[in-house]
Amino acid sequence: MNNIRNFCIIAHIDAGKSTLADRLLELTGTIEKRKMQDQMLDQMELERERGITIKLQPVRMKYKEYILNLIDTPGHVDFTYEVSRSLAAVEGAILLIDATKGVQAQTLANLTLAQKQKLTIIPVINKIDAPAARVPETEQAVAHLLNIDSGEIIKISAKTGENVDQVLRAVVEKVSPPKFSGENLDGQVPLQALIFDSTFDAYKGVIAFVRVFSGELKAGERIKLGAVGAQSETIEVGYFAPQLIKQPIIGAGEIGYIATGIKTPGLVKVGDTILKANESGSALSGYQEPEPMVFASFYPEDSDDFDELKDALAKLKLTDAALFFEPESSPALGRGFRLGFLGMLHIEIISERLKREFDLDLIISSPTVEYEVTNNKGEIEKIRSASQLPDPSFIKEIKEPVCRLDIIVPNQYLGGVMNLVSEIRNQYLSTEYLSKEIVQLTYQVPFAEIVSDFYDRLKSVSSGYASMSYSPSGYQVEDLVRLDILVASEPVEPFSKIVPRAQAVAIGRAIVAKLKEVVPKQLFAVILY
Repeated sequence: MNNIRNFCIIAHIDAGKSTLADRLLELTGTIEKRKMQDQMLDQMELERERGITIKLQPVRMKYKEYILNLIDTPGHVDFTYEVSRSLAAVEGAILLIDATKGVQAQTLANLTLAQKQKLTIIPVINKIDAPAARVPETEQAVAHLLNIDSGEIIKISAKTGENVDQVLRAVVEKVSPPKFSGENLDGQVPLQALIFDSTFDAYKGVIAFVRVFSGELKAGERIKLGAVGAQSETIEVGYFAPQLIKQPIIGAGEIGYIATGIKTPGLVKVGDTILKANESGSALSGYQEPEPMVFASFYPEDSDDFDELKDALAKLKLTDAALFFEPESSPALGRGFRLGFLGMLHIEIISERLKREFDLDLIISSPTVEYEVTNNKGEIEKIRSASQLPDPSFIKEIKEPVCRLDIIVPNQYLGGVMNLVSEIRNQYLSTEYLSKEIVQLTYQVPFAEIVSDFYDRLKSVSSGYASMSYSPSGYQVEDLVRLDILVASEPVEPFSKIVPRAQAVAIGRAIVAKLKEVVPKQLFAVILY
């Protein structure tokens, strides 16, 4: 195990993670140059189109006498859960920072996650060859952030390959080899393999992506899942190159895959431990399943497609641990599902995948958050849409989710960003200068205020230079009411919203003004209110 190094790349969106991964694959000869393509580890068509990483993709490389297991991770704020899953499987992290944009909000969020896991951090500044690169300023901010000497920071161009070999050397020299979990009371070394992702194959069943912490596993051996106790015979084991490479055995310290043979996707949970059925091993302390923060209703345009939508969601859930769904029905739209997501990009990605991969045409409601309603008896109920809100006479109080919002912005755009935040409900917490030019603003805001278009507006007022990250910080009591919109004197449920009482009239007027423009004209009066 001393020659194994497990590491990941964490950074903000568009910092060049996938490009750096491409150069590492080239340098180590993992993929022949003639077979290389840009964003090699981004295997989803959507990822290549958007130039972002959505699904975490592991790969094994050989460098001199060392085996390097790399996990490339997403950088968008919605996909923090993917990063947290990667960090549990590795000992080190390359912290990649874009020299043209400097330290950004998601960089800080991911760094905090890595430091909590006590990972070795290798700071790397990318895009030093770009005309807009601000290398000295970025170097100063990174050194301040990590409390290190600027000489410890590696400066590279992932695009040209400049200094990328230094990154490989740093991984070998600084990242510690995997730790050995040891024997149990029987003198055995039981299998403990942490599931950090999975996918589904019609023949092999659920293919679990695992980090083996102790023991070893061969194809044909019986396994059990620590959380649910389900047992199965393994069909195949191996590693990623980045395609699946079958092996006779995988052992302690390795990152690989196990074709479990389990045909029920819901049984294999991220964070669970795979054990051998005939051993007395115990489950690792897994990380929690991610909690959805934004909810939207998905209805098939053709009601006959309900079962197809149900099957499609079950398959997507397998490769997306953060996706939540439950059936619901609407008098206007028929049968559908209420889905839970991590943010707006997450909604966009799932809806696009349902359309492309499963050929489904969908009606999607506007997003909402989850509220806590306490009734007059003191009972607490969680509601995810305005239609679930009880009659006001039964409500004692309503709590809404709040989050800590971190915004990092260059000094020149500070005024515009502060004006934008003043337009939403907020509680100012702090201002910190990360360097002479870069400012970090911290607020506490209701999550409902930032779920829709806040990120786009932030990019707009800062010419794309500001960045944000958020983390849940509980619930707070708020004076909220249900806002109904009536068309031809009939309430239309999909238009209903939960809003602050003080803003209800203004929000209602804005919605009615939009409807006035889009509702087809009739030969008779159609009353909107």
